[in-house]
Amino acid sequence: MARWLAVARAPGLLQKKLRHVPAAVDILAPVAARYSTTDWYSTPEWYDILYDVDTRREVEFLGDVMDCYGSSRARRGKRVRALEPACGSGRLVAALARRGYSVVGFDLSPEMVAYAKQRLRAAGLRARVERARLESFADELRLGPPFQLAYCPVSSFKYILSDAGARAHLEGVASALAPGGLYVLGLHLTTYEETRLERERWVGERDGVRVICNVQTWPPDRRRRRERMRSRLRVQQGGAERRTETLWSWRTYSARQILGLFAMVPSLEIVGVHDFTYDIERSWDVSELEFDTIFVLRKRG
Repeated sequence: MARWLAVARAPGLLQKKLRHVPAAVDILAPVAARYSTTDWYSTPEWYDILYDVDTRREVEFLGDVMDCYGSSRARRGKRVRALEPACGSGRLVAALARRGYSVVGFDLSPEMVAYAKQRLRAAGLRARVERARLESFADELRLGPPFQLAYCPVSSFKYILSDAGARAHLEGVASALAPGGLYVLGLHLTTYEETRLERERWVGERDGVRVICNVQTWPPDRRRRRERMRSRLRVQQGGAERRTETLWSWRTYSARQILGLFAMVPSLEIVGVHDFTYDIERSWDVSELEFDTIFVLRKRG
């Protein structure tokens, strides 16, 4: 029998994981016809409602990372330049701008970029948000002076579907960082022995809009290095409900594979390993890598 495990991520947001579901059984399949197929990045407000609840903890963690691993420039309190690949709705761009950072963010989704720019205008904040690809942003954008910090905290890195593209991304970040600059990279690592469906559930609410998100992950394909994903949103407002579904694939990384990738970019070194509790006091050795991992990479020099 399926078992729900409730996990509190942060105040105001409920996350649940459904484990021990055989891959051949999809208990959500009978309701598939009720969902319209779309790209959930085309509805940035709903996406933002789900993720914004973690913004404060993530921003505080980034500050802790700078204090713990950052350059003397950052520790002396000089203005820090920060780069956010896959910035999405701009929640972290705006939060860091409020704290005095000089921020540049980019995303591939035009809807997300427009939403992020509007958010900055509405708040009277100065930051730059552009449209670019993760694997080729360094060629597409004029980034200006070097950055002391770059960050991509929630698995967006896995949208890059080849090692060549992933390496190009890391090399692009390294080229954008000042010597001693940090890249905070978060992603879900893969256990290839897993043969069961994984499900997670989030609920967020803001200004009378309630968003329920159910994400399903199929067992990984070791040969192709892919895992199929599905996100289903139920959006409730004013007594009405809309249902949408997004399907995509991510590249998979075991601990050995991600460490092998990092070894291909010698300009970056691992200086810290943390998890999605965002607790700077809780660190891991690379031999202890688990599912939700945050790497702190530093540019040599």
